[in-house]
Amino acid sequence: MAARVLVIGSGAREHTLAWKLAQSHHVQQVLVAPGNAGTACSEKISNTAISISDHTVLAQFCKDEKIEFVVVGPEAPLAAGKFHLVQQKICQRVMDRHRIPTAQWSAFTKPEEACSFIMSADFPALVVKASGLAAGKGVIVAKSKEEACKAVQEIMEKAFGAWTILFSPQCLCFTDGRTVAPMPPAQDHKRLLEGDQGPNTGGMGAYCPTPQVSKDLLLKIKNTILQRTVDGMQQEGTPYTGILYAGIMLTKDGPKVLEFNCRFGDPECQVILPLLKSDLYEVIQATLDGLLCTSLPIWLENHTAITVVMASKGYPGAYTKGVEITGLSDAKALGLEVFHAGTTLKDGRVVTSGGRVLTVTAIQENLTSALEEAEKGLTAIKLREPFTGKTSAFVPLDFLQRPR
Repeated sequence: MAARVLVIGSGAREHTLAWKLAQSHHVQQVLVAPGNAGTACSEKISNTAISISDHTVLAQFCKDEKIEFVVVGPEAPLAAGKFHLVQQKICQRVMDRHRIPTAQWSAFTKPEEACSFIMSADFPALVVKASGLAAGKGVIVAKSKEEACKAVQEIMEKAFGAWTILFSPQCLCFTDGRTVAPMPPAQDHKRLLEGDQGPNTGGMGAYCPTPQVSKDLLLKIKNTILQRTVDGMQQEGTPYTGILYAGIMLTKDGPKVLEFNCRFGDPECQVILPLLKSDLYEVIQATLDGLLCTSLPIWLENHTAITVVMASKGYPGAYTKGVEITGLSDAKALGLEVFHAGTTLKDGRVVTSGGRVLTVTAIQENLTSALEEAEKGLTAIKLREPFTGKTSAFVPLDFLQRPR
């Protein structure tokens, strides 16, 4: 009997998850809560207005609708305790205990203490990170000590509240608590504009696999970081099942961890899942059943995927909503996948409702061709007012050829 699946979230990541799950012959229907215009009305995908903030109501809904399993896109529902997967710990201390390579670090809760540490540090580079949820905007790579201090003030006092700050000089996997099955490594682009210019965002594009991570390096990351982390959590009595996302820094001393997340990245999901040859439903079921070792995912070889984010003018600051979007079918006719993020339906029209509006994904044999195809999709999609940009909102071609 075909299953009914619930996907929680409203972004392009959740549209991608629903799109991939709907391809399975095991799946009868994918419901998305709350979803967007892209998940509103396809043959096997539809939105539901069920509240995702009321755990009791959501559980009863799953029972009434005979939902087989729930796929959570964003981290906020996980951190709220909906599925008891997030523990309130500073992961750097866990990494130290289990010999998981990470950078030198210190944690602070007062901005003046953090700034004092910054000014006296002799690190060649400083990364400022909020330890709480930041929708992908909580990491700032500072070019100077003054920029690092400014980032501390913004994170602690303005953007994210008084959270702990971590200082440290980006690979995802499925895991059933024992077996680790790495995905192809992906790289996103955080800055708004080309050449790492402009403010930090939730991610303006991504590509996969990254040329900088060879098969040998990925195996090293699996053995020294991902597997050690899963084994360590098992030893500490907090076994982890699901998606483990490790933000990796490539250093002269080898790969080191910057951060861990408990979900797919956005927009990384939009370039990883299109390369998955296996049935996503079967992979998730094997993960839940502890049988991942017998059902390892298979990936499309000798191909690469690029996704470019189209963002509302003004993002990540104030922006206009309700702008009509046209040309979506033209982009699809080019063989591209358009995953919706900040969109909604109004009087039968697709209009903008968020900062990051769409992601346009192309799959080709190399990165250059993939970016050229994605740009054709950007040209096909029209609005009454301009987006932030097209290629200027992603990475220049030379960025694809060198490590960050």
